[in-house]
Amino acid sequence: MNEQTGRTMLSARWIVGHAEGRHTLVHRGEIVFERGQVIFVGHGFPGVVARRIDYGEALIAPGMIDLDALSDLDTTVFSYDNHPEWKKGRTWPQSYMDRGPYEMYSPDELAFQKRYAFARLIRNGITTALPIASLYYREWGETYAEFSAAAAAAEDLGMRVYLGPAYRTGNPVVSDNGAVSLFFDEERGLRGLADAVRFCKDFEGKSFGRVRTMLAPDRIETCTETLLSQTALAGTDLAVPVRLHCNQGRFERDTVRHLHGKTSVEWLDSLGFLNRRTLLPHGTYVSPSRNMDEAGNDLDIIRERGSVIVHCPLVAARHGDALATFSSFREKGMRLALGTDTAPPDMVLNMQVGMLVNRVLDRSVTTVRSEDYFDAATVGGADALGRPDLGRLQPGARADIVVFDLATPDVGPVIDPIQTLMLTGSGRDVRSVFIDGRPVMEERVIPGVDFDAYGRQAQRQFDAMTAKYPDRTVHHPPMSEIFSSAYPLVESHSPTRG
Repeated sequence: MNEQTGRTMLSARWIVGHAEGRHTLVHRGEIVFERGQVIFVGHGFPGVVARRIDYGEALIAPGMIDLDALSDLDTTVFSYDNHPEWKKGRTWPQSYMDRGPYEMYSPDELAFQKRYAFARLIRNGITTALPIASLYYREWGETYAEFSAAAAAAEDLGMRVYLGPAYRTGNPVVSDNGAVSLFFDEERGLRGLADAVRFCKDFEGKSFGRVRTMLAPDRIETCTETLLSQTALAGTDLAVPVRLHCNQGRFERDTVRHLHGKTSVEWLDSLGFLNRRTLLPHGTYVSPSRNMDEAGNDLDIIRERGSVIVHCPLVAARHGDALATFSSFREKGMRLALGTDTAPPDMVLNMQVGMLVNRVLDRSVTTVRSEDYFDAATVGGADALGRPDLGRLQPGARADIVVFDLATPDVGPVIDPIQTLMLTGSGRDVRSVFIDGRPVMEERVIPGVDFDAYGRQAQRQFDAMTAKYPDRTVHHPPMSEIFSSAYPLVESHSPTRG
């Protein structure tokens, strides 16, 4: 696939430009790009263009950046109303460990899931993504082969991605009496790291630079000191982002404190793990307690090392949790970016939930504004990746562009398009998407993607995986005991005839 070489002009009622280090709103303006790069944003472009598209009542914005983008079939529904999680197949029972964990998806199914997820990200206006997938359904970690397929899918769709197979040295295990412990296999984890490093060396910069790489140790409580120390060294040597899920739950907090006598942040800092390339989803448990006064030391360490909190408000709220608070973290000078980490990968909804929760927790409507979250979804993610050419539309930036339709009845009247997005917008309002100047979705159509067929295949794979849940649930109960129904289920049957 060659770069987009023709000079293209897009126009609309609103364009999010960028000047003097911040976003601007260009009213009834134009943006021009060629060879994948923005060359003009403003009014009255004097040059010749090969293609003009006027989107009318629309917002042209920089593509959004998702640092924790779901890349498998979302399983949030399993733990949404079904608790406690250790009884509902969300932690491997000892009997499953004893028989030997196994892959619940075939290589072809794993490849499909990445392609399906990337298409959904594009559909929601996300142009740069760092995939994340659950390891509950895997034999252990992710593989070099499946990420080779992910790179091929990203290249075919035109997606900008940072890829790397997740790896770990440990896994939670629940006994028959409900006690949860950790099983460690350091040798296996280090093999996973070696494969991840090999992947980085082989795939960095592929697809005209749209495929980049990262290191992705899974969760802090499932990693040993050796694995994290070697990961930190490899990340520095390769100069790639390193993402580690931490500060996200009571089990993690208590486990790290028990094993290492430190908070998660203190332990990472003692290992030399934290630097400006370190990405830390989710940040909701940043200290031994939820009290922000006691969280100061952890936050100071993260800020001083320049690491990034990847805020995922939608998935956190679904589990009754929240960052406390986005506005206070900003005031403290923390580097903040956004991730979706669930389906749908609707960054607009993600931002809306973040703003709502922040205002409820602060009991104030003035501590956070619409542009604060929009910045986090664009320049915040770009800066976290060290990419001043992403997340903004100005000459020299890559032409990663999203067009939001503002003419739909649900959007309503517009005074300020960013505030309107936060009030009534949705990922479903994304009309067209350009990545590196290439139209990867036009008028809601992605070339080669049949979402109806994709949806049917996703449902088949989801049903087949769900059928295996008793294998990996403590006491191996039937499905009817693992998953509750909102209302009594009435099955179809043949009527009785007299």
